[in-house]
Amino acid sequence: YKDITEHKKIAEKILFLNYHDVLTGLYNRRFYEKEIIRMDTEDNLPISIIMGDVNGLKLINDAFGHDKGDELLQKAANSIQNACRSEEIIARYGGDEFVILLPKTEIEAAHEIISRIKEIFANELVNTIRGSISFGCDSKIIAGDNIFKTLKNAEDNMYKNKTHESKSNRGNTINTIISILNKKSPREESNAKEVSAVCQSIGRALGLSPTKITKLKMAGLLHDIGTIAIEQRVLNNPGKLTKKQWSEVKRHSDIGYRILISSPEMIDLAEFIRAHHERWDGKGYPVGLKSEKIPLEARIIALADSYVAMTSPRLYKSVLSKAEAIEEIQKNAGIQFDAEIAKVFVEKVLGEKWIELV
Repeated sequence: YKDITEHKKIAEKILFLNYHDVLTGLYNRRFYEKEIIRMDTEDNLPISIIMGDVNGLKLINDAFGHDKGDELLQKAANSIQNACRSEEIIARYGGDEFVILLPKTEIEAAHEIISRIKEIFANELVNTIRGSISFGCDSKIIAGDNIFKTLKNAEDNMYKNKTHESKSNRGNTINTIISILNKKSPREESNAKEVSAVCQSIGRALGLSPTKITKLKMAGLLHDIGTIAIEQRVLNNPGKLTKKQWSEVKRHSDIGYRILISSPEMIDLAEFIRAHHERWDGKGYPVGLKSEKIPLEARIIALADSYVAMTSPRLYKSVLSKAEAIEEIQKNAGIQFDAEIAKVFVEKVLGEKWIELV
């Protein structure tokens, strides 16, 4: 009897997994695609379909890790379930997509369900980031219409709404990430402002356009946004980092790039931030770009970041005087830094004489 019971449990589990999503417990796409055909009868008209796409999943995965992304999806699933009736079929349709099949439901009622879900999910927070879902819906009201056309219309409407809403959602999420980072490491906010100010000064000294200087201002403020994903104890380690810790810290350029590239208006900045730890001699990270292959703005950020780091109090190193910092810059011109930018910085921004060191 024990063996039979065990076999029965295993069979039930296999059946459950065949038709359910493991993460959320909702039905999966396979079940939904069978169910939509079964429910497509005249008795069930009008049949409404809601498609939803969770906003910012990739950004949260990049900034806080996949566990937090999973938490966002689970909270989205719970919000959808809480807003729907038991007879409605809810499925996870893709990575960040959900679909709801509503038999005997007018389009107006579908819109009411969407409003309820949005209201519930807006109260859910993941690392202080407020959840949001973009929705689209459509209804089949004539028996001869193709139900999969209704599904496609709902999906198309969802993408239209997502395009309209996503800019605001991404901006809010990035601002929240900056706020979390500043609380996580209070030193980071003042550091970012100082780097930004130095970047702008260098940009003006180089005769860059106002548009480029504005981009430098933003890039300076955001240059270390990727450290949001690095453990605080590693960031604030007063001693020498282990090889593993150093590898962890070096990830922040790529993470910052992935966070910012999620927002089309920040694609340029994302490239600068990814490359701001590259070196003129090609020995930097994450790619090992060399000389003018490194974007000009990234070369400016690299110098500004280094100067601020040298002249600001740090847990793990003594503060250099202005003269000592200039000497370090001169030593590393043409090695770590773009020599031309370094010279302009020393002479025009700091107002000191440039000395060629052999």
